[in-house]
Amino acid sequence: MSDQIVITGIHGYGFHGLFENERTNGQDFYVDLILDLDLAQAAQSDAIADTVNYAAITEITHQEITTNPVNLIEKLAYRIAERILSLYPKIKAVTVTVHKPQAPVGLKFHDISVVVNKVR
Repeated sequence: MSDQIVITGIHGYGFHGLFENERTNGQDFYVDLILDLDLAQAAQSDAIADTVNYAAITEITHQEITTNPVNLIEKLAYRIAERILSLYPKIKAVTVTVHKPQAPVGLKFHDISVVVNKVR
């Protein structure tokens, strides 16, 4: 499959993490999505019904970032991927990257992220 919809930098303030201060104070999370699906029919028809609504997918992702805290961003990434695949049968595969730029690692860094690939 060569067609993709790519959404980068979905921001949400969440309370995910192992440490109490992460659960109490929260931090910024960013999510990137790569959605693999056949876009040929949408290209022909120019109709939203023949593709997926990326605004709705962005909202779903934001909801996952901002609710139901988890210990690991690995779990958050899987949860986002599974929800997208369960709601959008046209999507054949999804890649979810969760960025945690304020992860408490004790050294200066630019970003820590987890990448999950789920195929239907």
